[in-house]
Amino acid sequence: MAIQLGPNQYGKAENRLVRVFRDTARHQIRDLNVSSALRGRFADAHITGDQRDILPTDTQKNTVFAFAKEKGVEAIEDFGLTLADHFIARCPGADGARVEIDEYAWDRIPVDGIGHDHSFVQSGGVRTTVINVDGVGPDRRAHVVSGIKDLVVLKSTGSEFHGYFKDKYTTLEETSDRIMATSLVARWRYDHTDVNWDKSFDSIRSILLRQFAAVHSYALQQTLYSMGRAVLEQHREVAEIRFSAPNKHHFLYDIGRFGLDNPGEVFIAADRPYGLIEAAVERDDATERGAAWHGIPGFC
Repeated sequence: MAIQLGPNQYGKAENRLVRVFRDTARHQIRDLNVSSALRGRFADAHITGDQRDILPTDTQKNTVFAFAKEKGVEAIEDFGLTLADHFIARCPGADGARVEIDEYAWDRIPVDGIGHDHSFVQSGGVRTTVINVDGVGPDRRAHVVSGIKDLVVLKSTGSEFHGYFKDKYTTLEETSDRIMATSLVARWRYDHTDVNWDKSFDSIRSILLRQFAAVHSYALQQTLYSMGRAVLEQHREVAEIRFSAPNKHHFLYDIGRFGLDNPGEVFIAADRPYGLIEAAVERDDATERGAAWHGIPGFC
């Protein structure tokens, strides 16, 4: 029986970086969580403990913070691509790199109807990107999967659920009027890297929210497909979009026992167990995925 080293990677996870731009009296803020991982020729480090081809994880951490000053932080996709290329070039044993970035959005606090120059309130939804780069020069391959998570949305009507298969264990009652809510995770793969990242993200987020609100829903599955189709129709740079949507159930509470009528007004919010709906919407002419989804768990 032969024993050998299998796939491996290493890096620095969850570097909590806050970059404040003070170029003018009206400050800008970028609040990031950056994780890096390198893959390549690291067998000696594992088998014999020889670290000569290892770029320390502490160095990776320091680079993240130094680049926030030296290179600046604009779109998180550009920042991630810059870091990935740098790590591959600097680490002797690295053939590929993955950089994952979450960005926490801050809105200006309104004072007398105007956003304050240097006071902020955190807004909902976390912007994400996962960069996977392999190689350098003409053989370089870069993949960008961006998205949003923790986007909690709810519609208080305009949602139905009925006509489903039933067996002897089915107790769920059919309904033509229910609350539908989810904490949405959406990630989309770009076909290339020639993209205005911020503009694309803002537009896709708006499309997702509009479709959720405007489309009458017969099931969360149908809503997700409608959202994904709308994104692909309006954004040719997107090859595919994937969703993971836990159904945040709201059940009508029985207040009839107290002599009170409840015409769809009082609910109990149940956090578990919950339905988990996952789906991908794809172009049939999209480029090959390659390593784009490497290290991104939680999708079918």
